[in-house]
Amino acid sequence: MKNPKKKPIKFIAFLLICLILFVSFVTISLSLLRAVDKNDNTIVTFVIPKGQATQIIAKNLHEEGLIRSPLAFRLLVLQQGLQNKIQAGSFKLSPNLSTIELAHLLTKGTDDVWITIPEGWRREEIAASLVKQDLSNFDEKEFLDLSSGLEGQLFPETYLVSKASSSQTIVNLLHNTFENKALALIKEHLPSSNLTVEQVLTLASLVQRESAHDTEMPLVAGILFNRLEINMPLQVDATLQYIKAFSTAEQNWWSTPTAADKKLDSAYNTYLNPGLPPAPICNPGLAAIEAVLNPQSSNALYYIHDLSGQIHTAETLEAHNANVNQYLR
Repeated sequence: MKNPKKKPIKFIAFLLICLILFVSFVTISLSLLRAVDKNDNTIVTFVIPKGQATQIIAKNLHEEGLIRSPLAFRLLVLQQGLQNKIQAGSFKLSPNLSTIELAHLLTKGTDDVWITIPEGWRREEIAASLVKQDLSNFDEKEFLDLSSGLEGQLFPETYLVSKASSSQTIVNLLHNTFENKALALIKEHLPSSNLTVEQVLTLASLVQRESAHDTEMPLVAGILFNRLEINMPLQVDATLQYIKAFSTAEQNWWSTPTAADKKLDSAYNTYLNPGLPPAPICNPGLAAIEAVLNPQSSNALYYIHDLSGQIHTAETLEAHNANVNQYLR
């Protein structure tokens, strides 16, 4: 006959085990959420790029010696509902912060702001965009004065900058990035080219504005080289847009060119003046620069883009006009 007293004893033992496991779990969890070193107030600049996953943030925090456990950080973020509140930017953190303190700091405003300079923007576009950013010391006119003569050398990129950055700081950042990423590439290829750095940048700026996609840039570059070779005017519409500058009617810097624009009196008018314009008309990206350094060979002298953005080339004016009639009318 079974002893009925054994059932309560087993149940109590089971509860004790559960209690011990629970207390152990809580103790370990609290331990993992404690500061790495309560006495270490070393400042660490920690950067979170846009769109970075919590898993990667946790891993990077652990590698920087700022948290004890990536898993504990991720569980805490989930429990606190912070997964969509962590901001991109740079943060000043220390190992003396607990994980919960650190996690909540990552949801607050940073001292920095992300700015994006797209490929193909001119200086004025960059300035107009930056003045709308949260940059307390940025001055539009000062930026334009400081960047005068640097069209084509303000590298298009996404940057993380201090909200206290001055116009000079930003000009230096964009120009230094150009020197590090683009100028080195150009100089590497110059020995095998008959072009100067300025000519490469000028051609690249035309290719940037005239191409619908990066993949077609070498083709467009090759066609422009073909025109230069026979002393044919480049006839690049983007140069007319550059001359006209900001269009109040269209509210952009690259308004639709008209037939009358082809008579504009400017050294940048590539319909009236053979050869390259005096300087770049925008700030090209690496794809456009590489296209000029490695153009695609063809016999084409003309190109158009249809309404879907597809490029169509032609070797003769007659064939070009046929393309215009077929794809644009």
